[in-house]
Amino acid sequence: SMMQIQTRSEHYLSANLQVKTTMFLPLLLLLFPAFLQGQSNDGTCSPNIYTVLSELEAKVNKLENQLQGTVVAFSAALLASGESTTGPFSDFTTLIYKHVVTNVGNAYNSDTGFFTAPVKGAYHFEFYSTAVGGHTSAVLVKNGGRTFAFAEGQGNGFGTGSNAITLVLEVGDVVSINLWLNSVMYDNQNHHSTFSGHLLFTIKEGERFSKKNTC
Repeated sequence: SMMQIQTRSEHYLSANLQVKTTMFLPLLLLLFPAFLQGQSNDGTCSPNIYTVLSELEAKVNKLENQLQGTVVAFSAALLASGESTTGPFSDFTTLIYKHVVTNVGNAYNSDTGFFTAPVKGAYHFEFYSTAVGGHTSAVLVKNGGRTFAFAEGQGNGFGTGSNAITLVLEVGDVVSINLWLNSVMYDNQNHHSTFSGHLLFTIKEGERFSKKNTC
């Protein structure tokens, strides 16, 4: 009957309301003090939830803008065309990778072989080399100082070597690849010998989340 349907509906609504109240009441009790402004029991000022959320939103927007403005990535091979062996030289020699396939942020210079950090952050670099019937060795150099290197020698046929490193760079720090003295590096149209890097994340000093007292 209509009376039974109405009674069942009332029971259902009552039970549903009870479940929702049971679920959300603890959350409301936790959040409710944050909505209040005024003095707490210890005399300190309670934060306003809208102020806290506004500050967090501003921080998120700022971080998004920073990330969008600091995308850095490059990848280049030793030869732009043809086939040749570079070296050997009697001293460490900066390699200039001419075949640039990616240079987002324009931090790599194909005229000098130098990568110059545009922002402070953690950067990851990889470098690969090939030699035909000889000894190949190279080292990644940061601001003139040698860091990670590799060495590979073959009596005949192809020999390959590679290494990688993650560095924290300041603005203006310079990274390049040096061919080790008395070693060689081979490349051709297949681009065996390469130098690549990208920014992992920026590092900001002195930034802290602010705490504002609005009471």
